[in-house]
Amino acid sequence: MNHQVAVTGLGVVAPHGDEPGALFEALLQGRSAIQPVFPDLPKPAAAATVAFDETRWFTKLQLAGVDRVSQLAVAAADLAMRDAGLAAGSADPERIGVFAGCGMGGAAALEAAYRGNGRVSPLTIPAFMPNAPAAHVAMRQGVQGPVLTYSVACASSSAAIAEAAKAVQRGEVDIAIAGGSEALIVPGVVVAWQAMQTLATFQPGEAGSAVRPFAADRSGFALGEGAAFLILESAERARARGARSYATLAGWGLSSDATHLTKPDAPGQARALRTALRLAGLQPRDVGYCNAHGTATRIGDVVERNALADVWGSDFDALRVSSTKALHGHMLGAAGAIEALITVLALHNRQLPPNAHCAQADAACPLNLVAPGDTAAPSLEAAISNSFAFGGTNSVLLFRRAA
Repeated sequence: MNHQVAVTGLGVVAPHGDEPGALFEALLQGRSAIQPVFPDLPKPAAAATVAFDETRWFTKLQLAGVDRVSQLAVAAADLAMRDAGLAAGSADPERIGVFAGCGMGGAAALEAAYRGNGRVSPLTIPAFMPNAPAAHVAMRQGVQGPVLTYSVACASSSAAIAEAAKAVQRGEVDIAIAGGSEALIVPGVVVAWQAMQTLATFQPGEAGSAVRPFAADRSGFALGEGAAFLILESAERARARGARSYATLAGWGLSSDATHLTKPDAPGQARALRTALRLAGLQPRDVGYCNAHGTATRIGDVVERNALADVWGSDFDALRVSSTKALHGHMLGAAGAIEALITVLALHNRQLPPNAHCAQADAACPLNLVAPGDTAAPSLEAAISNSFAFGGTNSVLLFRRAA
């Protein structure tokens, strides 16, 4: 028996705060969390960082060997479980799973080791391993079912959510804690991304509007940090316990470009989009909003637009599109999770976050972009969230509005 997959809890620790409603309102208002970082670096850098008080979640003793990436994950997962009304002991721990995405692991631990003048903490390895966030979430929540980490660059947490949905659908778990975390705003990582020439350039005082997805003058993305988790369970189980359902995860699509490590491929992305639609039993015209991967790179935005246009065909002009990376930065391994959470809230509230900082759209990628102030979507019934990664992995999540 295939179960319908309900989203019953949302938890986030992000540059706009740790309350989903406040995050969504900030996005509706177009408030950017991107600001200058590391003024001592040779080139100007900007990122979206989290104001995080780890003492809310950890004692000083508990923090030993726990990298920031795991701290954020523990907090977001805990907030999601609380939001779902799942107290400790409310489910069989062997029937709960953690499905987490993380692209680069504990960057702060590695940075400290490199800069430690020969002093390296004996806890460096367990602190930076990419599966540490999932393990810490499992320990905090007492999870004894599957605890899995997916590391496929920018698609990591979207793929984790898709895999979690499969486990719920097939009845392998009763509850899935699904999402991801990333915390790599450290000088070494920022310099590495600058060397790749994918980060946005900006003039003094203009960091907040540096990321301009789909704009004619776009120049790249800014890094972000954070964590987001969704609680997934069968719709039957949610109804039986009287839980609120924000949305249903009706479809998902995973594909590989198999063409190039860093250059995206429209046919590969289109395959993932079609798979998600087919699994959900929907036609393109049924989906009214796309939270785009939209990294504001010269090549990536055009490729994504072409993939959407190919799949939507004559219905393409009706699909409203925005990339929220303009406001919260690119969280890499956590990007799919926070953008899935935002997509769920868009459906739940029937409001769409705008595509910020796009004064003039690129003629090479015409889209029906969500304009600031034009965020109402009173008839929205289905929406997708795209995550297209280095390595060629494409992940699409399709959500339907809860009945």
